[in-house]
Amino acid sequence: MARMHIESTINGEAREFLCDADQSMLDVLRDELGLTGTKEGCGTGDCGACSVLVDGRLVCSCLMLGAEAQGAEIETIEGIAENEKLHPLQTKFLENAALQCGICTPGIIVAAKALLEKDPNPDESKIRYWLAGNLCRCTGYDKIIRAVQDAAAEMSHPA
Repeated sequence: MARMHIESTINGEAREFLCDADQSMLDVLRDELGLTGTKEGCGTGDCGACSVLVDGRLVCSCLMLGAEAQGAEIETIEGIAENEKLHPLQTKFLENAALQCGICTPGIIVAAKALLEKDPNPDESKIRYWLAGNLCRCTGYDKIIRAVQDAAAEMSHPA
């Protein structure tokens, strides 16, 4: 099977890669591009661990083909921080101890970023609804919700 040549923007940088027609975007990110922050939890789109933003839309990268990235703008967990400065979500996850094993954390942070871009001041109910597609088996969700609320507050009222 011939590999496909794909050009896209990943984390703000023009990238080119080769992929098989049936290769998932998750596998492309991890195996072809070395972006291992995006995790595989289930491989069926049920857990959200592999969440990325594709043209601003939240997507489970295990359900997307790498070939579908042609011309797309993709943001992964590696693109959330700016240079050496962590995004407020990342900082608040650390401050609130909202992570344990870390498998779900990248996907949850990407999903929370997508939420805060749409609604900079979501209430708890909206945060829980928005993150319902992201499963965490370690922390429970209270610390995660608190971290997102704290990040939203900080982003709305920067020091």
